[in-house]
Amino acid sequence: MIAHFRFKPMFENIQIPGWFISFYYNQQYYKAEYLKDGNIRWVGETPEDSEEVEKKVHELMLFHVYD
Repeated sequence: MIAHFRFKPMFENIQIPGWFISFYYNQQYYKAEYLKDGNIRWVGETPEDSEEVEKKVHELMLFHVYD
């Protein structure tokens, strides 16, 4: 389960897509860049089950950013 999900724009002009994201997953803190093409570039450690985590991150971004 992802907890304490946060995101902020990479650029001052919020019309340019790209976000810094951070969250806790299985009691581990993760940071990443969510790029305009939907790719996720992990900063630091990558979760072991990164494919599953990326699906959850995409759902959260759709809900918070693209809705």
